[in-house]
Amino acid sequence: MAENEKIAAPETARTRYSDEELEEFRVIINEMLGKARKEYDTLRRVIMHSGSNDIEDTTPSFKTVEDDGAFQLSKEEASQLAQRQYKFIQNLEAALVRIENKTYGICRVTGELIPKERLRLVPHATLTVKAKEMLAQKGKN
Repeated sequence: MAENEKIAAPETARTRYSDEELEEFRVIINEMLGKARKEYDTLRRVIMHSGSNDIEDTTPSFKTVEDDGAFQLSKEEASQLAQRQYKFIQNLEAALVRIENKTYGICRVTGELIPKERLRLVPHATLTVKAKEMLAQKGKN
């Protein structure tokens, strides 16, 4: 083995992700954050537009009663989705702070590294699956 080759330590033995790995997660999070913000803005526009009484309300249209009902339902759903999206954005932003602090990817219960596969799917995760299951069991008792 060449002198400059390193053997990667198992993730369970490591205490944090390397700066290169953190940068990989930063890219993933920033991409997700951009998409989430666009979706949030779209949802807000749907909510804001649907409550206005502008010229569209007086213009004859081909909408049916069913269309109005579907539109109202989508306004309510948009409001709920906007709230969820806002929380998701906050969680992603908190993950970026953890990257800056070099605490990203460390389970807040066990102190173990959260597997990369989990973080790629849920980049704002703060718990390993094992810790989540442990907390769920305590909640049931």
